[in-house]
Amino acid sequence: MGWKTLDQMELRGKRVLVRVDINVPVEDGRVTDATRIERIVPTVRDIVARGGKPILIAHFGRPKGKVNLDMSLAQVQPALQSALGLDVVLVETLEGAENLTAEALSADVILLENIRFYPGEEANDPAFARRLSALGDIYCNDAFSAAHRAHASTEALARMLPASAGRLMQAELQALEKALSSPQRPVGAVVGGAKVSTKIELLENLVKRLDVLIIGGGMANTFLAALGANLGKSLQEPDFFDTARDIMAQAREAGCRILLPSDGLVAREFAAGAAHKVCQLGPQTRLDDDQMVLDAGPDSIAHIRLAIEGLKTLIWNGPLGAFEIAPFDTATVAAARAAARQTRDGTLISVAGGGDTVAALNQAGAADDFTYISTAGGAFLEWMEGKTLPGVAALEGR
Repeated sequence: MGWKTLDQMELRGKRVLVRVDINVPVEDGRVTDATRIERIVPTVRDIVARGGKPILIAHFGRPKGKVNLDMSLAQVQPALQSALGLDVVLVETLEGAENLTAEALSADVILLENIRFYPGEEANDPAFARRLSALGDIYCNDAFSAAHRAHASTEALARMLPASAGRLMQAELQALEKALSSPQRPVGAVVGGAKVSTKIELLENLVKRLDVLIIGGGMANTFLAALGANLGKSLQEPDFFDTARDIMAQAREAGCRILLPSDGLVAREFAAGAAHKVCQLGPQTRLDDDQMVLDAGPDSIAHIRLAIEGLKTLIWNGPLGAFEIAPFDTATVAAARAAARQTRDGTLISVAGGGDTVAALNQAGAADDFTYISTAGGAFLEWMEGKTLPGVAALEGR
């Protein structure tokens, strides 16, 4: 690791600026999903237990450098305080943070108001970062999900103070290192979802690193059609047929086996419980103009299970079909449960990430058994694409 952890920092009596991601869904002023809040609890409690004063820096929504009380962290403060079991005081302005009241000084945790209220944040303004740095003695980044942004609180600030990763950032980076940088082999990936166009860089990076790449969802339709299949009105991207063929060529050259569906559940309408049948899929497939592939079929599921059984490391991003509606969630659920079972048995390291991925694994009842599930979204994908994340790079050598 080129970065420090909290274990290497002396925290007693120190003000610790902690970049966190508590950008959670809120309805009618109440947090509806506290997952991201719960994930920062170990870091904040550890700092307090070791005699430090956490000063939390966070964003909420996209206020575009202007104060917008609809995006105030006041809505998040009660849920944060409840999750931490500590006294949390919200400081509404940077000036207030520079001149803390007795109430704020006596609190266990200080929460700064939405950092994106300030234009200097997203501009990564050095002067703004210096102003932030004066508030603390140590910097701790616990927001991997914002690490792909070169903002003042994620990049510039990290270079101005002694810096470390928080517990969540540490866990995320270690999991991703195990999955992609130095995996136990054979290593494979499940990559699904609607469009090839959104995951070109991901696929091009993975085929150079994997032994097996399992492609599903609408993406698989584009690959099958690029090989010659006529898939009726199935979701597909004709503009990316050449891209799909190029990715397959890169995989052959790198020795990565690509596994596409050999059969699928085909229906004439996109609806729960829609009448459907199993059709063989391949270059010779010819579906009617009003037919569409909505999930992988039983033969494909058997092949996917067999492929997963042969792996020691699995990366998962995206569903294998239209998992939102039954019965077109069958392949996703079956594959997820197979991976979860092997992980539970100790024979597989499984790392997953992406919004639809988390929802699909939860739906399958498999999420709790995966080795690690990232909620980082864009940062997770950029790491998997092989990109340097500014927020991680800024910690290295600190």
